[in-house]
Amino acid sequence: MKVVKFGGSSLASGPAVENALKIITAEAERQVVVTSAPGKRFDDDIKVTDLLIKYAHEINHGRNGLEVADRIFQRYVEIGEYFNLPLEKILPLKEILLNLPKEHYPNKNYLQAAFKAHGERLNAKLIAKILQSQGVKARYVDPKDAGIIVTGSPNNASVNPESYQLLENFAYDADEKLIFPGFYGYTLAGHIATFSRGGSDITGAILARGFHADLYENFTDVDAIFSANPKVVDQPQPIHTMTYREMRELSYAGFSVFHDEALIPAIQGQIPINVKNTQHPEKRGTMIVPEKGFKPETVITGIASGKHFGALYLHKYLLNKEVGFTLRILQILNKYKLSYEHMPTGIDDLTLIFDRDTLNDELIDQICNEIQNEVSPDHLEWISDYAIIMLVGEGMRDRIGVIRDIATPVAREGISLRMVNQGASEISIMLGTAAKDADRAVAAIYDYFFKQEAQGE
Repeated sequence: MKVVKFGGSSLASGPAVENALKIITAEAERQVVVTSAPGKRFDDDIKVTDLLIKYAHEINHGRNGLEVADRIFQRYVEIGEYFNLPLEKILPLKEILLNLPKEHYPNKNYLQAAFKAHGERLNAKLIAKILQSQGVKARYVDPKDAGIIVTGSPNNASVNPESYQLLENFAYDADEKLIFPGFYGYTLAGHIATFSRGGSDITGAILARGFHADLYENFTDVDAIFSANPKVVDQPQPIHTMTYREMRELSYAGFSVFHDEALIPAIQGQIPINVKNTQHPEKRGTMIVPEKGFKPETVITGIASGKHFGALYLHKYLLNKEVGFTLRILQILNKYKLSYEHMPTGIDDLTLIFDRDTLNDELIDQICNEIQNEVSPDHLEWISDYAIIMLVGEGMRDRIGVIRDIATPVAREGISLRMVNQGASEISIMLGTAAKDADRAVAAIYDYFFKQEAQGE
């Protein structure tokens, strides 16, 4: 059995859905289908999820939101009409949309989660109807009926492990297509809660593990996962095969093709993942596989970068001898419910690297003032211009001098490295640079490694 998930761009319009349906019906093994909400049809278009967020905002501010609800409904009408689906088959979706404000929600966060989830829910219902109209034995399956239970906050939920046992016991026919909405599950109290944005990938992985799938196919709008960002490197090499942990490391630093949290259920179930293009399903795409038995063909599998970081640097003589120094800093962060990304240290120096999107200027000032008062550093500095570059490859473990080889092209470009840190797994090396230098550094490292390997050097 295969679990097949389609991204928003793959289900954004009638022609896009038609391509997806051809893929679904091409193989009997493609039995479990996960839908996203309709994405953008063109550059200036608005995703249905964003329209639903706007709809929730209208309701939360005492307005009826009918204009937004109609815009949302028309997206589904457009898709349905492409397949000549009678309007009476589509109208129940409008009724669901209009009833959303009438439901009971514990608070505004739960309301927003429920509204957001309906992009996927309505699309799954619609696609099931379209398949049925084509004579395909298809069934819409609600996450509540399948047993997808979640915990955590309403807009950043996590799957409850009990879900896997419930999915194992879910009854279905060998010849039917099960159409699941992605992105959400239900709390124990029966309320909708969503995974983080892009969470349909997570639903697909949960179902792949729960149904013990042979393969999880993730269809999107690119031919493969590339070894570098095509916006930074011209025509980077596609990655044909990579390991789970390589994907995890690269997703963290900026690879956005596949949701990094979605790897966890797949890893737990040892389900291989195939990322493919809906427009070109015949292409091999990228396989993401377990580490056991994997033989790397290159030193570096991929290079990713993120420019959304900031760093707090402090210097204090004999810092390494002061018991509880780091603990006191972490207690300040805990007070503000703030996590850090990395903490490279020296005998007299410490740097805390943060995701800048979780901070604002007022919070930065408060944290800096409290750390200054608490630990009295000799020097304290906030660095807003900070980028992280992640180089990942199973082949690094067998390569002598890899850090030298990485630093050489960066030095040739006149770029200063603020941090060099090799992970304990020995398959990743993290670099810190000024944000303005990140793209040049990525391009220089890519050329050094991949062009040499292409030339057989």
